[in-house]
Amino acid sequence: MNKSEYGDFEEIKDESEKKPEEPDPTFNVRARIPRQGQLIGVVLERLGGKRMSIKATDKKVRNCRVPGRFRRKFWLRPNHIVIIEPWPDDDNKGDIVYQYRPAEIAQLRKRGILDDLSREF
Repeated sequence: MNKSEYGDFEEIKDESEKKPEEPDPTFNVRARIPRQGQLIGVVLERLGGKRMSIKATDKKVRNCRVPGRFRRKFWLRPNHIVIIEPWPDDDNKGDIVYQYRPAEIAQLRKRGILDDLSREF
């Protein structure tokens, strides 16, 4: 056993011997389901100033905004799947309250929740 003056360390000879960690295929992803008064939608286009044009599951196109508490959290682009909450006084506008991640979108597609959105686009 060869100890150096810095302590007992193991020297790594070749980096290719290490295998990258693969995600567990049996890992269950919990996807958030819209609550009462919320809808799933697809971002059609960005309008500027944290406003987006979103087509929801009720087949309406709404002008939705990202509230201040979510501005740094969401990074939205066209074709991203989101949950929106229509405004109570104006049904053509709404707030974006959640952005789905790719694993959650796959889970929603398995359940058949996004079938009506995928047929339209």
